[in-house]
Amino acid sequence: MRIISYNVNGVRAAIRKGFADWLASNPADIICMQEVKALKEDVDTNPLEAMGFETYWFPAQKKGYSGVAIFSKIKPDNIYYGSGIAQSDFEGRVIRADFGDITLVNAYFPSGTSGDERQSYKYQWLDEFFDWLNELRKTRPKLIVCGDYNICHKAIDIHNPVSNKKSSGFLPEERAWMDKFFENGFVDTFRLFNKDPHHYTWWTVRANARENNKGWRIDYINVTEPLKDMLKHAEIYPHIKHSDHCPVFLELAI
Repeated sequence: MRIISYNVNGVRAAIRKGFADWLASNPADIICMQEVKALKEDVDTNPLEAMGFETYWFPAQKKGYSGVAIFSKIKPDNIYYGSGIAQSDFEGRVIRADFGDITLVNAYFPSGTSGDERQSYKYQWLDEFFDWLNELRKTRPKLIVCGDYNICHKAIDIHNPVSNKKSSGFLPEERAWMDKFFENGFVDTFRLFNKDPHHYTWWTVRANARENNKGWRIDYINVTEPLKDMLKHAEIYPHIKHSDHCPVFLELAI
């Protein structure tokens, strides 16, 4: 099972930049997207279906905002739209797919960069999502949780930890949540295979940040411990450029 998680920052804009052509190169069996900013009917899915993808969309109620989607060549047994938490579902932040005894959760974590109100909601969302995951694990212990987490976990995950120590996405409270998440039985799949610095998944569009690799690692595919022995390979694809993010990849031996 080959999985890609990718904040496309608008799927229609990404398609204009060659996203569909990249999908035709068969980079993965399952593509989990965040910030699609579109309804299914806004996108011509015929070329995607011709590649073998079934597409599942959970947009935000607000037009042109947020939203998640899963494109899969492997037919899921079940798809669940949302987490049942009202504000999160209004913003189109979580979609779940079950494949046998494995559950894939594709999530777009809120950003707090627009001000205190959204930062407060981010903390609320993190607590609600953590509790929701723990409840889900009682019946579905083999979890894959991918998406744009909007948090750098450690100093190695950000180009300048000192100047960003008061920046949303690298605040002590956010990083503590990530500590709690991993201590609660989740595995950082990329760090399992790669301990090196300078691997990022998002770059500001200012000051040639991407060209100079001054970025943040905020996109993840993480799994619960029961899946750890199935992990084969994890990678980040900074050379793929349809968005201000890049795709992250995980392969499991099912």
